[in-house]
Amino acid sequence: MSTLTSAAVPTAEGFLALGLSPRLTSALSRAGVTTPFPIQAATLPDSLAGRDVLGRGRTGSGKTYAFALPILDRLAASPAKRLPGRPRALILAPTRELASQIHAAMLPLAKELGLRTLTVFGGVGAQPQIASLRTGVDIVIACPGRLEDHLRSGHVRLDNVEITVVDEADHMADLGFLPVVRRLLDATPKNGQRMLFSATLDAAVNVLVKRFMRAPVTHSVDSARSPVEKMTHHVLHIGTDARIPVLVDLASAPGRTLVFTRTKHGAKSLARKLTAAGVPSVELHGNLSQGARTRNLAAFSSGRAPTMVATDIAARGIHVDDIGLVVHADPPVEHKAYLHRSGRTARAGAAGTVVTLMTDTQVRDVRDLTRKAGITPKTTRVAAGHPLLLELAPGTRALVTPPPASAQVPAQQARGGGGRRSRGGPASGSSRRTPSGRGRQGGAPQPGKRSAPRRGRGGSVEAWSSSSSGGAASFSSGARVGGRRSR
Repeated sequence: MSTLTSAAVPTAEGFLALGLSPRLTSALSRAGVTTPFPIQAATLPDSLAGRDVLGRGRTGSGKTYAFALPILDRLAASPAKRLPGRPRALILAPTRELASQIHAAMLPLAKELGLRTLTVFGGVGAQPQIASLRTGVDIVIACPGRLEDHLRSGHVRLDNVEITVVDEADHMADLGFLPVVRRLLDATPKNGQRMLFSATLDAAVNVLVKRFMRAPVTHSVDSARSPVEKMTHHVLHIGTDARIPVLVDLASAPGRTLVFTRTKHGAKSLARKLTAAGVPSVELHGNLSQGARTRNLAAFSSGRAPTMVATDIAARGIHVDDIGLVVHADPPVEHKAYLHRSGRTARAGAAGTVVTLMTDTQVRDVRDLTRKAGITPKTTRVAAGHPLLLELAPGTRALVTPPPASAQVPAQQARGGGGRRSRGGPASGSSRRTPSGRGRQGGAPQPGKRSAPRRGRGGSVEAWSSSSSGGAASFSSGARVGGRRSR
């Protein structure tokens, strides 16, 4: 097994020079993608040649295109026909959100090439997936559990798969998916091409490598612990009563903020507290239905809800443009989780800030965590109103006052139709506000730093309403916030 290392800077060499077909290169250009990133430049010559490839690069390094492009290119050039229930390529991902984002990246390019794609995962109805499989698809992007269900029931066969990809392989191992992944790979042809991409290539991943890959070429674009150059790390030493005020101060600045907690209950509770304090927030965790998870992620991606509070379900594979600030409200247990959480910002060459909140009882754990992660953060003892908070999250603070409970628009009505109530419950709650705008939690920024409620695009004020769909952000046209009518 040979290993190659590439510099962690975008290469000037174009996709066409790496062997990608003119048709796909043109499609990429129309999408504004012209310069391959290091992991793509390193792996494409081998993957396009049909070799088994191991690709390792930290989160945000461009691994999705590194395996998506050779799949699309090779299938488009292959004379094989699309057959019912027998896909030609298989991509395995550990989470529904990652599978959806891979699909979103591939779909426009696949359409240009006349290829059909399909996502397969749990939490949604199986019948539409079965119907699509029966019609015939070229590429299946799947989570292991639901795909194995279809395999056992005979709705899909994997004996026609030409290319198989395992994405985030180390996370597959962490989640206990390796037995299912092995069974799925056993159902694919032994002579098919296999690619494995991950942020780390450790002992658990080697189980798959030794069993399923033939003389793989390994491409590594950076050290497993190397820090991102444009990512700054800070540890804020706080008292327990300062947690909410500090979070509100940071999250009420302009831009998107992603806040991580250890538990599902903690994510739900913190999203409610931030919303009640004037920071529209949605939650993302495993207790939500797939519909609620999709709506919440869409609200965060679009900017309708500028803050997301999530468990480690969002630490891998989730890509939302322009997340400027990641906050570890609860420091993670292990350094790998710290790196993956932090990797939601400073992606694809952008800059970003990572903040870890640390109480007196967490000093030793956080010190060990950052040492193992290979980073040296700046540690500062802060309280609400500390000037460093404005430096870490620049801009005028903006708060939205939730309307009274009786005036809130049901989430179903806000979406224009009926909807099932998810198990996750509402993400936002209302608290009684004082004339100064400070909520009961004491979470508003310090006097002199507040401004009018957060404005939507075009200068309108967006009205926030509590949701009964597991924390989905809902906005009501015509609702009044701060005395102004939204569009």
